[in-house]
Amino acid sequence: MGYELVELELAARGLLRVFIDAPAGIRMEDCEKVSHQLSHVLTVEDVDYERLEVSSPGLDRPLKKAADFVRFAGEEVTVRLKRPLEGRRNFEGVLTVETDGRFGLELIDEAARIGVPGKGQAARRVPRTAPAKPVPAQGAGPGATRKLVFALDEIDRARLVPKVKF
Repeated sequence: MGYELVELELAARGLLRVFIDAPAGIRMEDCEKVSHQLSHVLTVEDVDYERLEVSSPGLDRPLKKAADFVRFAGEEVTVRLKRPLEGRRNFEGVLTVETDGRFGLELIDEAARIGVPGKGQAARRVPRTAPAKPVPAQGAGPGATRKLVFALDEIDRARLVPKVKF
């Protein structure tokens, strides 16, 4: 039907949730069309479910496939790594596509703030434990941008950062 299946979830009490997307976005009418079509297909295929929900993936759409990362390059995303990097697993920044088939996240240099002791605070050094790697900051001082470069198999989950426009 021209829609992308983003996620499929079988929840408690026979609830079947289907999340769809399209380059132009999803409207209520799109969900209705897919719901009617799926109802017929699921009946013919004798799939056991109680209730069907068809929805868009939302403002914080999950990114799962390489095609998702390519499509949303330039957008702000949150990424949770499988293993910690510099003592943390959660990062937020602008998504980039790297030439080596990996992906990047341009982020604000938090390490500059962590490594500089403030009043009553000792500088701490956190060892790198994951293959994902930060690229050195461009410029000097707090607020300089760094890039986290990673492969898809290093990610636990990734989502778009919701942007609401009125």
